[in-house]
Amino acid sequence: MSHQGKYHLTKDGLKNLKEEYQGLLKAKKASLTKEAPPFLHSEELNTEFVAFREDIEYLNSRIEELEYVLKNFELIKTPAQEEKNKVHLGAHIVVEANGQQDEFLVVGTLEANPTAGKISEDSPVGRALLGHKIGDKVEISSPIKITYKIKKIKY
Repeated sequence: MSHQGKYHLTKDGLKNLKEEYQGLLKAKKASLTKEAPPFLHSEELNTEFVAFREDIEYLNSRIEELEYVLKNFELIKTPAQEEKNKVHLGAHIVVEANGQQDEFLVVGTLEANPTAGKISEDSPVGRALLGHKIGDKVEISSPIKITYKIKKIKY
């Protein structure tokens, strides 16, 4: 969870969550019209029934989770002009580490996906880079020591 109990989301992140939510509601509606498999199958609990129940429980808990997020989110805004030279949420940054360039988008925890280059504001790297400017060298020890030099910041 992020600051003030709000989830920080980009416009794309919000759009994706809303689409997932609508999809889940449709799936829930469809599951209500589907007949549950028989509870007992001979003397044992029917595995299809168990799987059906688990799917419905997962569906309901994910719907509740998304409803909570959609009531408690804050859109990531572009910072004021005088702050655009620093790393904030929503910043596309280019860094250099160990002679290699890397590109990140700093996002809220819910959207974090390191393999897609989206790092969380709460991750060790994200937290360390926040507030720094182009040219700054930021050292992060997690689990090995790496120095990131900020090359570019774009919003």
